[in-house]
Amino acid sequence: MAGTNAIAGIGLRPPHLPGLLSGTAVRPGWVEIHAETFMPAHPGAGSHPRLRDLERLRADLPVSIHGVGLSPGSAGGIDADHLARLVDLARRLDPVLISEHAAWCRTPAGWIDDLLPLPMTAGALRSLADNVCRIQDALKRPLLIENPSTYLPLAGEMDEPAFLTALVRQTGCGLLLDVNNIAVSAHNLGGDAHAWLAAMPLAAVGEIHIAGHAVEPDPEDPAAPALLIDDHGHPVADPVWDLLDRALAATGPVPVLLERDTDLPPWAVLIAEAARADLAIDRVRP
Repeated sequence: MAGTNAIAGIGLRPPHLPGLLSGTAVRPGWVEIHAETFMPAHPGAGSHPRLRDLERLRADLPVSIHGVGLSPGSAGGIDADHLARLVDLARRLDPVLISEHAAWCRTPAGWIDDLLPLPMTAGALRSLADNVCRIQDALKRPLLIENPSTYLPLAGEMDEPAFLTALVRQTGCGLLLDVNNIAVSAHNLGGDAHAWLAAMPLAAVGEIHIAGHAVEPDPEDPAAPALLIDDHGHPVADPVWDLLDRALAATGPVPVLLERDTDLPPWAVLIAEAARADLAIDRVRP
């Protein structure tokens, strides 16, 4: 989906499936699923009803797989069973893209229901790179890695753009550039979102995410800067649309994905937001 085939898609959530399958909902250019929502219980298991519906949809609509639970940033390595289930799902769907996060969510004690950012250190980079290489070897294809949102400064030896540039160079992976996460992180850490974006390894971008965020004022100090929360529950904010335009101006046409996970609006509202992203892509076509 690169170059002239780059179009906007929408994150597919289970409530969207009936309308898309019946033809009553306007179809976007493509859809992206969360891997863990559709994975079989174990590799080789029969398809459950939700996965069977997705396999029907995949027959004539491009699908991308976005992992949220593999935990590529874990220092203890990748869970072998989880990776095998992801490989099995990719075999069934033949997705156009597969992505995960430069984050961690697993410990030896279990799984954490969040995507936690990594310290930008050489050790964390080594662990992430080793895990990304293992995932790519299992999938037999390149992986896109997404920049996460950040809420507090972490000790580190480099900034996020330098960290991800090194990761791309060491592993050959691509970048899933989430411009909403850049807006959130730069605001929360007091950085410059435009400079942050410009320093990213933009030549490696294979997909861009846009999403909405919540604005949380400080309850103890209303005059203090609000905290931005990457909740995927609001319309895309104007600063994020601006970052999308700036990113596309640098990358040229690439697929853009609209994420909405909470407080789902009517499908027509999502289609309208995706149409605005299509216009942004069209402005940078040759």
